[in-house]
Amino acid sequence: MQLIFGPVNSRRFGSSLGIDLSPTNKQCNFDCLYCELAPTPTVSHQNNIVKVDEIIKSLKEHLDAQIDVITLTANGEPTLYPYLDELIDEIDAIKNNTQTLILTNSATLVDSKVFNTLLKLDQVKLSLDAVSADIFKKIDRPHNDIDIDEIIKRVQEFSKIYKGKLFIEVLFVDGLNNSKEEVKKLNDVLKQVDAQRIDLGTIDRPPAYPVSGISYEELVDISMMFDSSLPIHIASRGNTKVNTSSYTEDEILNTLDKRPLTMQDIELLFDEESKTRLNKLINKAKVVKKMVQNLEFLLPNTNLQRKRQKEPK
Repeated sequence: MQLIFGPVNSRRFGSSLGIDLSPTNKQCNFDCLYCELAPTPTVSHQNNIVKVDEIIKSLKEHLDAQIDVITLTANGEPTLYPYLDELIDEIDAIKNNTQTLILTNSATLVDSKVFNTLLKLDQVKLSLDAVSADIFKKIDRPHNDIDIDEIIKRVQEFSKIYKGKLFIEVLFVDGLNNSKEEVKKLNDVLKQVDAQRIDLGTIDRPPAYPVSGISYEELVDISMMFDSSLPIHIASRGNTKVNTSSYTEDEILNTLDKRPLTMQDIELLFDEESKTRLNKLINKAKVVKKMVQNLEFLLPNTNLQRKRQKEPK
């Protein structure tokens, strides 16, 4: 039974040491179409439970100062672990400067105990793949009585009072949640969520069911549909074909104003002449760099100034 895995070097979260809260079998309240684990009936609670002291003992053997985050995850949904509150307290007692992070599908935020427990963590990543009830049920295949409207309400409430670093992840499945209509609905919901970053992804591992992801180019197009005030990041680039285009200086500035990009995005989108134009804009300080949770984004200087003006004094 392997409780601890890693460390894994994550572009988004740094050096991550994982804790699997369901190491023996999949225990989840979702049976997502895109999950890399085999299809399994959904559950509302864990039956096979690891003791807190066993987890802490294993963690102590692997934890060192080079770890950026201790990531709570599972073969399934980590918030189903019944002793999560106690476990977080025990981790906090030994973690020193290391951050705690959980990767959750958001469904158990409707439980006040779980909601309050997650407030203790340094970082929380919530998944929200769809906001329409029919599409949510098709993609995430939730356990009985899980209601997407209740989840959305709790995600928005959590974001308003949580003091740590909040991330939202949306995973797109071709033909299901990548329509303009569903993206617009997602946009409207996410405008009411205070997140440090919103990661847009797609399927990049063999899925449990016969579904497909979307292309990187479509992810870029979808990212442009979201409100420019939202901190959108394109997370999935697996199996991406380089398909560069030419951008004038004005087009570069307009693109980055709408959606700040990383250098990895630039490599996939810009041809060599456009990269030269971008470098000139950087040298003239018309384009600047901004770090957002381990990722460096490029954006127009005017965009940064506007955002600074909006920050509370």
